[in-house]
Amino acid sequence: MKLLIPFLLLITSSALFAQSPSNVTIETSKGNIEITLFAKKAPISVANFLAYIKKDNYKNSVFHRVINGFMIQGGGFLANGQKMQTNGAIENESHNGLSNLRGTLAMARTNAPHSAKRQFFINHKDNLFLDGAMNKWGYSVFGKVVTGMDIVDEIALVATNSRDKPLQPIIIYRIVLNTQK
Repeated sequence: MKLLIPFLLLITSSALFAQSPSNVTIETSKGNIEITLFAKKAPISVANFLAYIKKDNYKNSVFHRVINGFMIQGGGFLANGQKMQTNGAIENESHNGLSNLRGTLAMARTNAPHSAKRQFFINHKDNLFLDGAMNKWGYSVFGKVVTGMDIVDEIALVATNSRDKPLQPIIIYRIVLNTQK
């Protein structure tokens, strides 16, 4: 069962990508962040992300962990701290040749390598130590900011508590699929 969900995501991913745009917009209380998705290099992560988006499952979530000079993380909690429902964990794709560079979008996870579900982060600076290596699992990069890095920079500067939670919620109103032109 543990591998069934990633397998199903992979099988359906080709149909998803044929019909889905390669860009999404994260609409936040600070402004919009447009992301291009790397479906060919990270098909499981992209399919997982799009599945949540298509069901509007990021609506009114927050960036709950913000560390200036490192990353901004969101997609797993509401402003009141309530944890959001998740699908099963997906397979780690950190050996896909993509690096955790400034502006890249990656899957958040626990210490277990194949534990990513719905949370994501945007790298605020180059974080190559998060990349996969020969004997090490990293954090799967699956997209990159194309516009709105100034918004990421603004979010990275907000005041946080001792657990890196913003003192004022940074709301993700929704994440929308951009239509191809």
